[in-house]
Amino acid sequence: MTIRRISIFPLPGAILFPGMQLPLHIFEQRYRDLVGDSLARDRMIGMVQPKGQGAELFEVGCLGRIGDVEAMEDGRYNIILEGLQRFSIRKELDITTSFRQVEAVLWEEDEASDALSIAERASLEIESRRFADIQGYAVDWAAVGQLDDYSLVNAISQIAPFDFAAKQALLEARGLSMRADLIVQLMQFFGRHDGSDDRVTLQ
Repeated sequence: MTIRRISIFPLPGAILFPGMQLPLHIFEQRYRDLVGDSLARDRMIGMVQPKGQGAELFEVGCLGRIGDVEAMEDGRYNIILEGLQRFSIRKELDITTSFRQVEAVLWEEDEASDALSIAERASLEIESRRFADIQGYAVDWAAVGQLDDYSLVNAISQIAPFDFAAKQALLEARGLSMRADLIVQLMQFFGRHDGSDDRVTLQ
């Protein structure tokens, strides 16, 4: 078990998965401080969602490494965060920095070598096509078909337009098969029509 101190960026609706990238525009002063501190040390930042509008955090987040960075003259940053591994928060630390820090347990990530069954992969691709058609998304399905299972499952998990609770459930799901099955269920749920227009509805 690996325990480490992590500086966190709590952002609702922003989920980072291992092996994926997340572009971020940093403009608030406390998060400018966070990025500046990270760049001066190990380039690591933890992404985690707050629960609702309060300060309480979800327990599971993802550690990322700052890859590309653009520092602007007014102090803002554009960064690309590269997902490394998930973590579970043990406690929030009492610190003096403007940004929040936690003590967390890093997950032992080994999903990159996992593979979906033929049926699981087919079900995921079929439901993804149906969902994309409903939403009116233009997708390069030939390119999608070239993705390995790990990249496909985590990419859909990160970019699909689900609500923050659904995104969190995907982040916390252990194993590709479990996450792929949850994606299919969420697409079926969020892809329902109410019969009056083209909006996705939860009814």
